[in-house]
Amino acid sequence: MREHVYLPAFMKNTLEQFREVTDKCRDLFLKKTADYGTAWRILRPSSITDQLYIKALRIRSIEEKGKQEVADSIDSEFVGLINYCVLAMIQMSLPADTPLELEASEVAALYDQQIAENIRLLQAKNHDYDEAWRLMRISSMTDLILQKLLRIKQIEDNAGQTIVSEGLEANYRDIINYAAFALIRLSE
Repeated sequence: MREHVYLPAFMKNTLEQFREVTDKCRDLFLKKTADYGTAWRILRPSSITDQLYIKALRIRSIEEKGKQEVADSIDSEFVGLINYCVLAMIQMSLPADTPLELEASEVAALYDQQIAENIRLLQAKNHDYDEAWRLMRISSMTDLILQKLLRIKQIEDNAGQTIVSEGLEANYRDIINYAAFALIRLSE
C-alpha cells in the first residue's frame, strides 16, 4: 500500500490558487495589450528567451544577495515569466502570415487557451507527484526555471530539433507552473 504525504488543508486548493495567480497575470497582460497593442509580436523566439532569462537571473541574483536595489518585486518577475512564456507559445501557435497587430479579444482568447492547457498539465502532474512542489524551496524553483531556459536556448540553437528531449512548449509550460508555484508560495 502506498503512503500519501500529509498536506494541511490549506495546501489542497492548488487549482484555485493557480487560477488566482494566472488571472492576475492575464489582467496585466491584457492591460499591457491595451496600452501597447501587440508590439511583442515583432519579437523573435530568441529575444523572448533572452527576456525570460534576464528575469530569472534577476530573481536568482536577489535570492543570493538577499537584497535588491531596483524597486520591481520578485513577484513581478515571476509574473513576467508566466506572461512571456504564454506570449512565446502564442507566437509559436500563430501562422507565419499572421498580422503583427491582433485584436484584444483574440489576444484574450489565445491567452486563455494557453493557460487552459497549463491547467490540464498541472492537474496531471499534481496527481502523479502529490503536490511535491509544495515541499520545494523557491530558490530551487528559480534554478529549475533557469535550467529550462538553458534547454530552450539549446533547442533554439539546434533550430528546434531534439533527439529524445521534450520540445520548446513543454519547457515553457514547466516554467509557467514553477513561476506560479513560486508566486503561490510567496503569498502563503
